[in-house]
Amino acid sequence: MSRENELIFRIRPLLLFLGILIFIQACKKEPSPPLSPSQALQSFELADPDLEIQLVAAEPLVQDPVAISFDEAGRLWVVEMIGFMRDIDGTGEKDPVGRVSVLFDNDGDGQMDKSIIFLDSLVLPRAIAVVNGGALVAENIPLWFAEDTDGDFKADTKTLIDPTYGGQGMPEHSANALWRGIDNWYYNAKSKSRYRKINSKWIKEETEFRGQWGICHDNAGRLFYNYNWSQLHADLVPPNALQRNKHHKSSSGIDHGLTLDRKIYPIRSNTAVNRGYVPGTLDEEGKLLEFASACGPLIYRGDVLPDSYMGNAFVCEPTGNLIKRNTVLEDGFMLSASGVYENREFLASTDERFRPISLASGPDGALYVVDMYKGIIQHGPYMTDYLREVTLNRKLDKPINMGRIWRITSKKNTTEKAEDLSKIEPVGLVKLLNHPNGWTRDMAQRLLVESSDLSIVPELENMLASENPLGQLHALWTLEGLGNTNSKPYLSALHAADPKVTQAALRLSVGILDKQPKVLEEIQQFISDAYDHADPILQMQMVLTSDLLEPEYAFKISKKFLKEYNQNPVARDVVMSSMENREAAFFNNLMSDEEWYTYDQNREIFIEMLVAAVATKGAEEEILPILNKLNSPRTQKTQWVTNAIINGILNSSASQDNAKIELTQAPPVFQNLKTLEKTDENMLANLQKLFIWPGKPIEVPDSKQNSIEVDPLVMATGRQNFLNLCANCHGTQGEGMARFAPPLKSSEWVTGDKEKLAMILLHGMEGPVVVNGKEYGIPDILPNMPSFSTLQNEDIAAISTYIRNSWGNSAEAISNGTVGRIRFRTQGKITPWQASELDTLVFDSEL
Repeated sequence: MSRENELIFRIRPLLLFLGILIFIQACKKEPSPPLSPSQALQSFELADPDLEIQLVAAEPLVQDPVAISFDEAGRLWVVEMIGFMRDIDGTGEKDPVGRVSVLFDNDGDGQMDKSIIFLDSLVLPRAIAVVNGGALVAENIPLWFAEDTDGDFKADTKTLIDPTYGGQGMPEHSANALWRGIDNWYYNAKSKSRYRKINSKWIKEETEFRGQWGICHDNAGRLFYNYNWSQLHADLVPPNALQRNKHHKSSSGIDHGLTLDRKIYPIRSNTAVNRGYVPGTLDEEGKLLEFASACGPLIYRGDVLPDSYMGNAFVCEPTGNLIKRNTVLEDGFMLSASGVYENREFLASTDERFRPISLASGPDGALYVVDMYKGIIQHGPYMTDYLREVTLNRKLDKPINMGRIWRITSKKNTTEKAEDLSKIEPVGLVKLLNHPNGWTRDMAQRLLVESSDLSIVPELENMLASENPLGQLHALWTLEGLGNTNSKPYLSALHAADPKVTQAALRLSVGILDKQPKVLEEIQQFISDAYDHADPILQMQMVLTSDLLEPEYAFKISKKFLKEYNQNPVARDVVMSSMENREAAFFNNLMSDEEWYTYDQNREIFIEMLVAAVATKGAEEEILPILNKLNSPRTQKTQWVTNAIINGILNSSASQDNAKIELTQAPPVFQNLKTLEKTDENMLANLQKLFIWPGKPIEVPDSKQNSIEVDPLVMATGRQNFLNLCANCHGTQGEGMARFAPPLKSSEWVTGDKEKLAMILLHGMEGPVVVNGKEYGIPDILPNMPSFSTLQNEDIAAISTYIRNSWGNSAEAISNGTVGRIRFRTQGKITPWQASELDTLVFDSEL
């Protein structure tokens, strides 16, 4: 293995040339002709023998489909990206040939018989949300509201909602999905925006960035999404809940990777994949080893598949011609996922043109698969020479304008045809809010909200009194969507049996405080009575709400929450989110508590975060007492508190923006630095630079300072991510921890080749390992360091840059691009690196 790695990095150009020749020859022997729908059906392998796959629609009725949505009457709306890669060069992709079509099943046999073009002349359309009177349609860059005013399923007007929706306009890296959340907002992947119609006007609002292609939610309303290299991510907290404190930037809770498992199990060769020439991407049979284009996730919430499927996460892999199934596991407010099958997939095909792009739930409770059925799935700007040759030799560039929609259902399904919800009166729709099929509940909620019919409020209150938590949740959010500001239903739901219902009720109770300020008393009483015995997910919501409580009680439950969960980065960010303009007071509260002087790494991390927020605010009356703490005899005896205070100030936005915190007088601590003799000189010098006061001497550059130029924002981001992800094993000062991990301080693995460091963070590392002349192995450290492959390139780059320039380390910063190239070059690596492997690697200048 070590010799192979050496060859990879020393003679990569020759390997590339040989790889192309080998695979071209293999491709000539294995053509992939297009199959008819009936032939394609024979190519599928379903892992569950009790399920079956059925054709819903195929070309010419549908062409190049990328997204679908059912309307209230069960009609199927299809987004057709006809302009995408019509030839190997992507010629004419900006031609307005895309469209949205509506498909009809006239005879009720489950297959579509008729198509009407709702909206055409579109450039690379990619997403749709059917709404009252028409549809939101995402084109290459703009977002439109296309309206059908006469009911003929043809758009009569097109109103521009957002001229910058798509950003760059590149399909792989532009906003998409238009998913209606349980909270009545439309969320998107690859986007920081959400949309909602309020008082007949479409509103755009900033939210957290999520995913790459496709988004969905579970029964609780939590959002799920993914990236092409990482199959499943999710929100652990409600949208925008961690953005409320402008003095603190959260780094957890949103975009949480649920699994490090990237392995996939195709049942055919996948040589026509962009990374096919990279050793380790394909196995000896040419099969893709791990996700390369994960997309279109869906949490199954239907009622046709067996009960064991409820809440499972399905993920498309079009380059591997398969769909993976995962079980989603809950542990308090945390989520994780694991594959259901061993060495096989939920659905796989021997047909190379089977390209599952996205998934959808249907009115019948079945799982629907959008199959672009296309030979070329890679966008032109990313087409490598290797993939071009393979594609042309395998004749995958022709034919074009094909596409299929498939349905996966139970062989035992005896469900009657889904009811036409467009014909049901509002009272009847309320009854459907507890329907076992998630699609039906979502649609009933949408229709009720769009009706603006307040006469159904009593019926919704009756639903809240039921014992069905799903019906209760949808009734709550329907009331919110109708603009209900009557506190009675929300407050009554605070006492529901299900903690997710109570969590939603608490969120909504807070949402009407501007109209019903007296509600605050009942919220405070509820939290006071219920916190100690509440479910973790409800405790989290109580802490998020604590900014409304009196400081004394808010601090009390925040300390309880930290004591119970402070090893979890999400818990720390939740508390910080509720502390805007209370950070200094909470710091004083903690420092008056004897227990908080007993060292605990998680306390150190939190105090650092708290002080950083105070310094970011920059108010002298708040920061000066904290600086004076550095001269306190008690603090000096507790060196970790001193370090946390200094690191917190250094990690504030003042450091990142090269700003100065203005003081009216020189802080005593800077007049007597000898009292901090155990503190790093560079830390103290950098600390002084952040402050200015009358008569402060002009600063003279210190020749002892680190000569490496590093972006302060990258260092601050790296420090925060390091504390959340790495410090539990490596220590907050990189000193290493017995029985966990070796030191990072003075480690050649940290300050040496930046490529090796990126590889370790991406894939993990197994011991034993030698650091600064000392060997560390079991039981001195854990058997291996985990992978951080679910992180974005910029996060890995920031962590790497930070540890390379802290604790006396000094080395070149690592760029996002370097991490991206290493991620690309090591595609297929599914086990941790061993030190012996990394020792043999030599990197060429291209990396």
